[in-house]
Amino acid sequence: MQQEERRLHHLEKIVVLCALVAVLFLSVGFAQADKGGDPKTVFLRSAVALVKDAHSGEVILDKNSATVGPIASITKLMTAMVILDRGLDLSQRIVVSTEDIDSMKGTRSRLRTGSVLTRKQLLLLALMASENRAAAALARTYPGGTEKFVSIMNAKAQLLGMRDTRFVESTGLSSENVASANDLVRLVGAAHRYPLIREYTTRETASVEAYGRTLAFRNTNRLVRSPDWDIKVSKTGYISEAGRCLVMRVRVAKQDLIVVLLDSWGRLSRIGDANRIRKWLESSAARGLSG
Repeated sequence: MQQEERRLHHLEKIVVLCALVAVLFLSVGFAQADKGGDPKTVFLRSAVALVKDAHSGEVILDKNSATVGPIASITKLMTAMVILDRGLDLSQRIVVSTEDIDSMKGTRSRLRTGSVLTRKQLLLLALMASENRAAAALARTYPGGTEKFVSIMNAKAQLLGMRDTRFVESTGLSSENVASANDLVRLVGAAHRYPLIREYTTRETASVEAYGRTLAFRNTNRLVRSPDWDIKVSKTGYISEAGRCLVMRVRVAKQDLIVVLLDSWGRLSRIGDANRIRKWLESSAARGLSG
């Protein structure tokens, strides 16, 4: 009987010890959940994520922000800035050429060769609909041609302090267009200073006349059509090497933020990550007010 009681007493000690360990782990878990900037609390599926205050530069969330990798069509924000910096005639008509066809990935385009659009229309389609032929035509018709254009893209990147960034072409189809999330915060911040980039990257839809047909385009970022979002600048990107990418300047929980999501797996995962971040920030702000 005494032996059985000792055995029960021993079991009770084990149960109490396990309970104490469980409480300890729960306490650590809650502490991490309350700690701002822990990406695990938002269950991100993007390999790289960075959220910063657009004014103070305060880091709100950081996941592998120093990683340098392909940025796909986020490239087009730099393409647009180089065009606008030069002050080129946006009403000039440009013919889409066979030189603008994607020979790297073999992607399709609704802009047939021989189509004539204004530089302004090409800029709109490159930014809003991520049209690769539009971006290629903008670089090709730049004074000095594509090679000169790319050199200015890289010079602009250095001027902005984007030390991990390198461009080899204007569309983002090349996996050699690379940057870190830290650099892309600088890129989005700079792009926000251009009214036309703000307008075009957040426009929901647009139509152009090309080759005798009316072509309708939609923004590649479905969040611009959501009433839950207040988006000031937006750009998506995708190539297989880069995964699904998304950068935005947004107003969330009374803060102006820059959000960078890179190498997200799944067709809708970058959108899911963005929504999770917004809800996390809004709930954190609500807890702060109630606390």
